[in-house]
Amino acid sequence: MTVTEKSMANAIRALAMDAVQAANSGHPGMPMGMADVATVLFSDFLKYDPKTPKWADRDRFVLSAGHGSMLIYSLLHLTGYARPTMQDIKDFRQLSSPCAGHPENFKLAGVETTTGPLGQGFATAVGMAIAERHLNAVFGDDLVDHKTWVIAGDGCLMEGINHEAVGLGGHLGLGRLNVLWDDNGITIDGGTELSTSEDIPARYRASGWHVVSCDGHDFDDIRKALSEAEADPRPSLIACKTVIGYGAPTKQGTSATHGAPLGDEEIAGARAALGWEPEPFVIPDDILTSWRQLGEKGAAARAEWEARLDGHAQAAEFNRRMAGELPDGKAMQTYMEGLAKDPPKWATRKASEMALGAITEALPEMIGGSADLTGSNNTKTPSTKPLTKDDYSGRYIYYGIREFGMAAAMNGMALHGGIIPYGGTFLVFTDYCRGAMRLSAIQNARAIYVMTHDSIGLGEDGPTHQPIEHIQSLRLMPNMHVYRPADAIETAECWALAIKRSDGPSTLALTRQGLAPFRDDVSTNRCEKGGYRVKSAENAKRVVLIATGSEVALAMAVAAQLEAAGTGADVVSIPCTELFDGQSAEYRNDLLGSDGILRVSIEAGTTFGWERYTGLDGLRFGIDSFGASAPIDDLFAHFGLTADAITPQILEKIG
Repeated sequence: MTVTEKSMANAIRALAMDAVQAANSGHPGMPMGMADVATVLFSDFLKYDPKTPKWADRDRFVLSAGHGSMLIYSLLHLTGYARPTMQDIKDFRQLSSPCAGHPENFKLAGVETTTGPLGQGFATAVGMAIAERHLNAVFGDDLVDHKTWVIAGDGCLMEGINHEAVGLGGHLGLGRLNVLWDDNGITIDGGTELSTSEDIPARYRASGWHVVSCDGHDFDDIRKALSEAEADPRPSLIACKTVIGYGAPTKQGTSATHGAPLGDEEIAGARAALGWEPEPFVIPDDILTSWRQLGEKGAAARAEWEARLDGHAQAAEFNRRMAGELPDGKAMQTYMEGLAKDPPKWATRKASEMALGAITEALPEMIGGSADLTGSNNTKTPSTKPLTKDDYSGRYIYYGIREFGMAAAMNGMALHGGIIPYGGTFLVFTDYCRGAMRLSAIQNARAIYVMTHDSIGLGEDGPTHQPIEHIQSLRLMPNMHVYRPADAIETAECWALAIKRSDGPSTLALTRQGLAPFRDDVSTNRCEKGGYRVKSAENAKRVVLIATGSEVALAMAVAAQLEAAGTGADVVSIPCTELFDGQSAEYRNDLLGSDGILRVSIEAGTTFGWERYTGLDGLRFGIDSFGASAPIDDLFAHFGLTADAITPQILEKIG
C-alpha cells in the first residue's frame, strides 16, 4: 500500500507532539502546522544527501522560526541523517541531546545556522544566498548551483532585521533565495491582528521580491507555489496559509499550541483526528522507509557533482576556499616589513585600510562591505569591486544603513563556506549589530567586524557617537576576540590574527585620530599573545602601565614623566584581552608585575573590568560617563586622559 504524503507529514506531527510532551517544554504548533509544506520541500525540491551532509553544492535549508525546532529534528531523523537518533529526540531539550530547544549548527549536521532570535535566520540566509551567487560567478555552474530555502514565521517577518534583509535581498536580486512563510496568523500573545495590520506581500513586492501564496495543507497547491518560486528570477516569498497545531482538536489555530506542550488528552485527540495509531516515538516501517528513500535521492546528484569537481581545473582552489584554509604566501609579512622600514603616523582605521589592501589582494575569498560608512571605515580596497545583481563576482557590498542586516549576512556567508566576510560601521553602532555578533560567537562563525571611531577620539560628533561601554561589553561576549591595536604594525598583526582564526569572530576597534608609531620590529607577531611589554623600566620598577589602542601612546608619555621623577615604569600593550587571558599565569604575571608593583590601566572607555588586571589597589583611568562634543584634545583634557593629569596621581599613590 502506497504511503501518502499526509501520513509522512503526520510522522513529523507525532514526533513534535511526543518530544515536546516528554520534555514538558517546547513549541509543537509550528512543526504541526508546517509539516505538510516541509514534506513537499524535502520530497521534491530540496537538494541534500544525509550521508554527505557537508556536500558543498547542497541546498541550504534554514529554519528561521527556530522555536519550531522539532520540525528540523524530525526531518533530519526521518530522512536518514546519522543524528538525531530517536533517543536524541526522546531527550529533546535535555543536556545530553543535540536536539536543543533551538537548532544549533555545531551540534547537528543538517542544521546550517543557529536560529532562535527571530528574523536572524532569514537574514543569515540572505548571506548564504549572496555566497552562492558569488561563488557561482567565480567557479561556474558545474561547481556551484544551489538554492537557499527558509521557513520563517510571523515573528521573523515582524522583526526589524527582516526589513533590512528583505531590502538587501531584493536589491541584489537573489533569485536562488526562497522563503516559506508560515502564515498562521498566530503569535504567543494571540492573533496577529493584535499587533500588526501591514500588507506583508505588498512590502515584499515593493522590495523587488516575487510573492506567491498557497494552501499550506494542500500538497498540490504547495508544490505549484514552490515550482513558481523556483522559476522566478527574483527572491521569492511563499505565503503558506497554515493552521498552527494542525490536528489538535481543541487547540489548533490558537496560541495555546505555540509555546507549551499540548497535554496528554489533547495529544490523544490529535492522534485520533490524524489517524495516527503508533505509540509515542514509534514511526511505522512503511512510513520510515518512504522517508529514507527520499533521503537517498540526493546521492546521485552529489556523486555527479563530485565527478565534475574531480575533473575541474579549479578543483584545488575551490576545495581550499570551502575548507577555510589560507593559501601559502608572504603578502602580510612583506607588507609589515615595509611598515617597519618607515613606521607611519596613521589612524588605525587608515592602517586597517592599508593592511586590507595587501590582504584582499592575496585572499580572493575576502568579501567586504560597510553600512554606508565606506569612506569612514576605510573598508574598500583596489581589489574589491562592488558586488551587484549585475556582477556577483564583486567582492564589496554596499549594505546601506543596515548594520544588523549586514552582520547577519556576514554570518550567512561565513557559514556557507568559501568566503571570509568583513564589514564595517562605527563602534558605537555595534549596538545595532550585537544580536548577530552574538550569534557569530555562539556558532563559531568566521566573521570580522571592522569598527572604527572607537572612543572620544572621534571628537565633535559627541556622546551619541562616542563609545564608552562598547569595547568592554564586546570583551564580555564569549568567543569574541576583540582587538584594539595601538599603531600601524599592531593593526596589521591584529588583522593577521583575525584572518587566521577559523573558529569564531573577531572585532577590530580602530581610531579616527592618527597615532604615533612605537614599533619597528615585525620578526614575530607580538599581538599573538594578546599582550606584551612595549617598554621596560629604566629606574627601579614600581609601576606597570597597562593600555590599549590610542592610550598606549599616552602610557608612554606617562612613563616618560615617571622616569624623569625617578620612578621606573613598564608599559604593557594589551590589544586583545581574550588572547592575553589564555596565556600562562607565568607569562601574565611577568608582564603585570608582582606584589608591591602598582598596576595602572589607561583606556578611553569605561574603567569597568580593568580591576581584573590592576587589582582593587591599582589605578584605573578611563571614562565612566558619557562623552561630550568638542575637539579631541579638549576632550582628552576634560576627562583627565593626559600625562600631566595621570602622572601626579600615580606618584601620590606610590608615596
